[in-house]
Amino acid sequence: MSIDDAVARYLDHLTVERGVAANTLASYGRDLERYRRYLADRRIDGLDEVSEADVREFLVALRRGDPDAGHDPLADSSVARTLVATRGFHKFAAAEGIVVDDVAHGVRPPAPARRLPKALPVADVVRILETAGAGDHPRALRDRALLELLYSCGARISEATGLDVDDIDTELRAVRLHGKGGKERLVPIGGPAVEALDAYLVRGRPSLISRATPAMFLNARGGRLTRQGAWQVLAGAAERAGLEQSVSPHTLRHSFATHLLDGGADVRVVQELLGHASVTTTQVYTLVTVNTMREVYATAHPRAR
Repeated sequence: MSIDDAVARYLDHLTVERGVAANTLASYGRDLERYRRYLADRRIDGLDEVSEADVREFLVALRRGDPDAGHDPLADSSVARTLVATRGFHKFAAAEGIVVDDVAHGVRPPAPARRLPKALPVADVVRILETAGAGDHPRALRDRALLELLYSCGARISEATGLDVDDIDTELRAVRLHGKGGKERLVPIGGPAVEALDAYLVRGRPSLISRATPAMFLNARGGRLTRQGAWQVLAGAAERAGLEQSVSPHTLRHSFATHLLDGGADVRVVQELLGHASVTTTQVYTLVTVNTMREVYATAHPRAR
């Protein structure tokens, strides 16, 4: 059976017997047409001529792209989706007796590229914090306290907005964070954060509270500040600070970890501070510091080049 006939039979199977949605069917059709053209370019006419190596090389070709033919490289997520269609096709062909072996069975999708966290320079973080606390208005005091806390201890945004007043001890300079899976951790906070929290507790929070609530950070109506509200606080401060890039609460968490490692902190200590269950999760930040060291080395060492 020709590859064209086998593909048509598989798509009919998806339509009639599997009841696949029209959009999914169209996506499978495009992916398999790309696969059919690839095999045709290699002068492979029959499905029984395809080997596992051909399937693997097809994935490599998708990731590499073909500028001469006007084909841009596909993202890993798109390659993985195409592999799903290709594996399904070969599995069907083997089950229907069109071919003897399912040559795509052992082919796995490419591992996604490891994205480096985006950390702000210290100077940019300082500009954000100073901009957030401009004035003595209760909400300005709250905003400064919130952002100082996020950067000082690397809290997740949900951990910060979930704080109660009793979770913060400014005398011990520590905060109790309630992390994922109900796990708690006690994290130190720095002097500027303590000062901002004290100012908010004394002069800001009493003016915002309208009913009895243990919540630390309050909105304008006196209720607990939401995650979306905290996002807006940071976005506004970053915009007023003149930062052009998008800044999220997680950006401050990334910056907290990266700046600690740049300063010589042990990765396992940073792991505990961030509340990561595994040090492997934290080690992605070491890639950032290695890149920084490489840049310094390249510019400073007389025989770096």
